[in-house]
Amino acid sequence: MNATDSRFSTPLFGKPAEGWRARLYTIIFESDTRSGRAFDLLLIAAIALSVAAVVAGSVASIAAEWGAWLQTAEWVFTALFTLEYLARLACVQRPLAYARSFFGVIDLLAILPTYLSWFVPGAHVLLDVRILRLLRMFRVLKLTKYIEEYGMLASALIASRRKILIFLSVVMMIVLLLGTVMYVVEGAESGFTSIPTAVYWAISAMTTVGFGDLVPKTDLGRAIASVMMLLGWSILAVPTGIISSEISYQRAGQLRWRRVCAACGAGGHEDSACFCKSCGKELPAHAATAAGKGG
Repeated sequence: MNATDSRFSTPLFGKPAEGWRARLYTIIFESDTRSGRAFDLLLIAAIALSVAAVVAGSVASIAAEWGAWLQTAEWVFTALFTLEYLARLACVQRPLAYARSFFGVIDLLAILPTYLSWFVPGAHVLLDVRILRLLRMFRVLKLTKYIEEYGMLASALIASRRKILIFLSVVMMIVLLLGTVMYVVEGAESGFTSIPTAVYWAISAMTTVGFGDLVPKTDLGRAIASVMMLLGWSILAVPTGIISSEISYQRAGQLRWRRVCAACGAGGHEDSACFCKSCGKELPAHAATAAGKGG
């Protein structure tokens, strides 16, 4: 999320009118400028390198040979990110608003683990949270149109939540019932020592994961396992169908509202509508219809 949202006429965090704070604000928050774009690209490179250093430090052979260098690099990156975070707070008119924003919280979480490692050994591993700051690439690479698609997906998930919850409840009942049956059929001698253990096996079988830690030994148990695996193939497609249907419905609704009457400005017309439902004037031809006539 950029510091300036297109839905508002003023910056969310407040841009200073003039002075060094205004210039710093332009560099840090406004990626449309040459200096701002260069800053964001350097920041992304620093984030990627710092995460790579943390990942490399988790490998025993690399840590044994380069551990001191990696630790020094980590403190250098932490110092740079600390200065960057303080600069962001200094150049906005509402620093508390930025500190409480999504990226403000992420920026803070990116530097806290190193300082916490003084008191809590091993906390530096949490530095992988810095990878979340790469979400700024959406701003640098001008991919804001994809954010609208994410919003549509989130809206579809929210609209489908009841159907999905009902579907999940049915799945849970199936794995509970069949897991209990497998507990009775196979028993402790096959590793099904309890109903929760059998339910765990039922979930892994229905999702066709099949870790292999629990395997039915009897013919009846194998038959039940075969049914569950085949059932899993069909069940896993249900949430996809629910969400896809909702997305298609929402997209169709958006297309209807885009059909606007040139006379009164009313929207929400069906594809087959020829006249405005508000004023009765003739509607412009739909894009698909016009293309068909042209062909």
